[in-house]
Amino acid sequence: MVTIISISNGKSSITVFIIFCCILLHLPDIQAATPPNFSFDGFNLTQDGDSLEFIGSGTSIDNGALQITPDTTNNDPSLHNQFGRIMYKHPFNMWLSDEIQASFNSDFVINIFRNTAPAWNAGEGLAFLIAPDLSIPDASYGQWLGLTNAINDGKQTNRIVAIEFDTEKQDYDPNDNHIGLNINSVNSTATFSLDDYNIKLSPEVPANYRVWVHYNGTSKVMEVYMVKDGQPKPEKPLLSKTINLKEYVNQKSYFGFAASTGNPQIELNCVLKWSLEIDDLQKKSDLLWLKIGAGVGVPLVTLLILCGVLYLYKRKRRGGGGDEESKALGTQLRWLPGMPREFKYKDLKKATNNFHESMMLGQGGFGVVYKGILQDKDHKTSTEIAVKKFSRDIIQSKDDFLAELTIIHRLRHKHLVRLVGWCYEKGKLLLLYDFMLNGSLDKHLYEASNQNTLNWRRRYRILADVASALHYLHNEYDQKVVHRDLKASNILLDSDYNARLGDFGLARALDNERNSYAELGLAGVPGTMGYVALECFHTGRATPESDVYGFGAVVLEVICSRSPGISNIEEAVDERLGNDYVADEANKLLLLGLACSHPIASDRPQTQDIFQIKSGTMPVPNVPPFKPAFTWPSMVTAFSGRDITLASTTFSS
Repeated sequence: MVTIISISNGKSSITVFIIFCCILLHLPDIQAATPPNFSFDGFNLTQDGDSLEFIGSGTSIDNGALQITPDTTNNDPSLHNQFGRIMYKHPFNMWLSDEIQASFNSDFVINIFRNTAPAWNAGEGLAFLIAPDLSIPDASYGQWLGLTNAINDGKQTNRIVAIEFDTEKQDYDPNDNHIGLNINSVNSTATFSLDDYNIKLSPEVPANYRVWVHYNGTSKVMEVYMVKDGQPKPEKPLLSKTINLKEYVNQKSYFGFAASTGNPQIELNCVLKWSLEIDDLQKKSDLLWLKIGAGVGVPLVTLLILCGVLYLYKRKRRGGGGDEESKALGTQLRWLPGMPREFKYKDLKKATNNFHESMMLGQGGFGVVYKGILQDKDHKTSTEIAVKKFSRDIIQSKDDFLAELTIIHRLRHKHLVRLVGWCYEKGKLLLLYDFMLNGSLDKHLYEASNQNTLNWRRRYRILADVASALHYLHNEYDQKVVHRDLKASNILLDSDYNARLGDFGLARALDNERNSYAELGLAGVPGTMGYVALECFHTGRATPESDVYGFGAVVLEVICSRSPGISNIEEAVDERLGNDYVADEANKLLLLGLACSHPIASDRPQTQDIFQIKSGTMPVPNVPPFKPAFTWPSMVTAFSGRDITLASTTFSS
């Protein structure tokens, strides 16, 4: 990591010298900023087939899932002794040296299905796999799980590492319901029985399980988490093992899944969702001359740098030195893992027509959002973007800019507005997001004249999208993230009216041991009137429950397009819909919205419950016939030792 030292006496140009020396010392450790990643929220052969390699006669995409072995519920002989792999076609750089290895996070949803009529004896298993190529060993059915075979099992030349989900006990296995870490062999290096954790890999009643596999390239620890789909990510992994991946996998390796069946043991091995985020390690060959210079000409290079420093210092004294603080902070930001592309201010100025009023999309407490059009180098194609320009005083703007950038730059979800770039130049602070063609939800609810713009199907899907995004922030990301400003104007719609949650200017990540965020030294409660939970005015804290309150307000707003005050569904549903809505769905959503708006935080449904209620796997909670009275939380239990009470209330517009 580069440490940047600022000189308070005005000679901050020396910062350049220190940064450059640190780069010379760590040239072999240079790491790219933007990690490649992908996310499949379900699978479609037409859309996703070109990204995947199907290896084995029975591999396919069927019913929105990857089928690693044949997909049929008939007691068909074709299910016996099958094996297959489905791999992502793009290889990834796994390491540069022993010290520099790629960290990665992958999560996926699996279903290992066995029939009950006639009854199947489940077997053999499924595995998450890192492999050297896009092939599969012959005869890798049965106990070999599509990973190895009787000839090559245990050989170092395999160059594979896998997490197995094993449903058939072998002599070397603890039981027929376990996970294991496999290195070049199906005889696991580490195993963990799932019997004591209410997890049955292939239960009689089919169940989907969500799995997280994390590898830390610095500590070299592999961790595996697993729960029933819809439940929050556990705090502790089921399996944790130190492993130096460089010793076992090729520098260029592929990610994917392998599976097998036996005889008579059979099962369907399905992957319903899959995402991967991995550090992109790249050798900077264009810096080779610097490496050579560092070895044979350091004194000369140092002299040149000192001359450059003196030149910059003289320019600064003449008033031409620029914003050195911006340069220093910009350097720090470039070294953050996962940072997107940095843009030049002049390019954004051109893209927004000098931030012309006609390009303005919206305005809030933090600044102004403009539409921008970026031209490619050949000027044959262009990309539409949204440019958020921070416009408060420089100290507040910098804090706002860094707070939002710190949260949003590592979030990856299809229903969150994607950060595509940033700019910090001479005091100018800008963030670039995907442009949402259909604007914000509130404009369609209150300004649209065409009632077909937001028909019932679109409204229902919008709420499902927002629930999915909130579930990710609270339960699936590495830290809990509280949004703190969930409202209709912060929900944006793409060209197909899919919803994405945006504006993370108030969002904060919570430490693992905390469940709330209190704004230290802030004289007020951030948020927007009508969406801020009542307890926030008393405690000054933001919690996942206060986000749920905001979601409840949005649900009622989307259904009613007004303040409810209703007694039945016909009065509640937006009159512009007429009779074009599904009464059962409307009733479910109204009850959900009211439950989320409960004055007492502990009586609101949690985000994982909301997700299951929307999908129909959990009933709508009971809602009392009259609005319960709000009771002030106990001051004794309201705070942790690091929280603070806020005396007054402020709102964003």
